Amino acid sequence: MKLIEQIKKYEPFNEQEEKDKLFIISCLEQYDNIFLRENIIAHMTASAWVVNKTHDKVLMAYHNIYDSWSWLGGHADGETDLLKVAISEVSEEGGIQNVHPISEDIYSLEVLTVDGHIKNGKYVSSHLHLNVTYLLEADEKESLSIKPDENSDVKWFELDEAIKASSEKWFKDNIYNKLNEKLKCIN
Repeated sequence: MKLIEQIKKYEPFNEQEEKDKLFIISCLEQYDNIFLRENIIAHMTASAWVVNKTHDKVLMAYHNIYDSWSWLGGHADGETDLLKVAISEVSEEGGIQNVHPISEDIYSLEVLTVDGHIKNGKYVSSHLHLNVTYLLEADEKESLSIKPDENSDVKWFELDEAIKASSEKWFKDNIYNKLNEKLKCIN
C-alpha cells in the first residue's frame, strides 16, 4: 500500500508525530477496515493546511460540531489516496475549486481524539482519527462557500490569528502551532 510506505518514510517533526506515526502504522497493519467509518475504534482521515500564495494566511472553517474555527478535512470513506481526500474536502467545506498541493508529501501526522457527538441525528461514539495532513495552496481571492451541515463560516486568517481563533486548546497548542512552525521551515 502506497500510503503505509509514505508514512514509514515520513520524518517526524516532533515527539507527538514520532509516537503518532508508530500508532498509525500499527493500525494500518492491524485493521482491514481502517479507511472506513465502520471501524468504530479508529479510522483514517485527511486534513489540509491551506495557505495563500504568499504563505502568510491560512483557510479555516467554523466547525459546527466542535463550535470552533478549525482546519479543513474529513474521513477517507474507503479512499486510500488521502491527498485526494484532503483536496476534495477543501472544495466541499470551503468552496475552493482551485487548490493544489505545495508538495504531494505528507505534511504532518496526528492521532486525534473525537468525543462522542450527534451527527445527522445519530449518536457517534468517541473514537480516534488517524490523520494525515497535507500542505495545500489556494488563491485567497477565490470565492468561498460554507457546507451548512458541517460549518457555518469559512475565511482566511493570518497565521497567528488562525491559532487564536480556535477554541480547541489542544489543537492550538499541539497541531496548529506545529503546522505554522513547519511552514516557516519551508518558506
